Amino acid sequence: MKLNRLGTVSWQDSQLLYHAQPRLGREGLNLLSPGSPYFCVGYFQDVQQEVDTSYCHDQGIPIFRREVGGGAVYLDGDQLFYQLIIHRDNPEVPSGREAFYRKFLQAPLAVYKRLGIPVEYKPVNDIIVNGQKISGNGVGEIGEYIVFVGNLIVDFDYDTMVRVLRVPDEKFRDKVHKTLRDNLTTIRRQLGDAPARDQLWDMLAEEFAKLLGSFDVETTVDDVWRAEADRLAAIMLKDEWLHQTRPTKDGRAVKIRDGVEIQHKAHKAPGGLIRAVVEFHEGVIVNVAFSGDFFFYPAQRLQDMERALTGVVPEDVEAVIAAFYAENGIESPGVTPVDFAQVIA
Repeated sequence: MKLNRLGTVSWQDSQLLYHAQPRLGREGLNLLSPGSPYFCVGYFQDVQQEVDTSYCHDQGIPIFRREVGGGAVYLDGDQLFYQLIIHRDNPEVPSGREAFYRKFLQAPLAVYKRLGIPVEYKPVNDIIVNGQKISGNGVGEIGEYIVFVGNLIVDFDYDTMVRVLRVPDEKFRDKVHKTLRDNLTTIRRQLGDAPARDQLWDMLAEEFAKLLGSFDVETTVDDVWRAEADRLAAIMLKDEWLHQTRPTKDGRAVKIRDGVEIQHKAHKAPGGLIRAVVEFHEGVIVNVAFSGDFFFYPAQRLQDMERALTGVVPEDVEAVIAAFYAENGIESPGVTPVDFAQVIA
């Protein structure tokens, strides 16, 4: 497997390169950092609900929608990314998402411990120290490949992260800021300083090699990879990609009258926040759309599950979703059919 040790790249490449690799049929481990800040939202999130897009525009902060689930996050050069692209049939891939996280998070866990930071793994996908998160991680599927992305957090811009989020009022923003600082820490906060970047890259490469074997090291992006990333840029950097929304599927306006109701609800499951926009006619679901910062595999089956709920009454929702999970082999770490049912019922 190749180790693509790319150092500092453009913010666009910090996302586009790992999206390109599965489409080229390439496995690899990327180590890199973005050259400038940006805001990144999860695959299932609604940008307009999560992000203050006007503020981002005014401040020149780009926004990117990735093909990996999870929540919105502010990213910059003080975060060192590791991106593993591996075929789902590779014998190194364990069965089940929690087992995958448990195995491959051993690399960043070992790096933190070598730095003297007493971290531990917290299922499903967190690395914590003294109850505080110190690494963000996510897994997605692109074609036949599993994409595992995460970071070593050297430092973090709490102020910008909180300012970019869309919140109902400033009092709530202050609460988010305090909660974020209380629950997210960094290498610099833990050690008072941070090691040299090359030392951290070396340690990551060494620890991943213990899991995957020796690497062939590359330090540049070849022409084929570059061309595919540029092709994706023409799609994924467009407003049409970013502003995908998940309200009613046909996008029509619903006239509210007796017997017709549209509900917008949210439920916090252990594996993430679930939002639902549900249209009822005479107590029966005629349309439902889920969004949020959860993980759901295979991702394309989420819309199939939404369609399966058409014509269902609320009291049958849980049974229908449970059957859908069983029939389609759905995995959603920390989120169960009960959670999806609860956000509707």
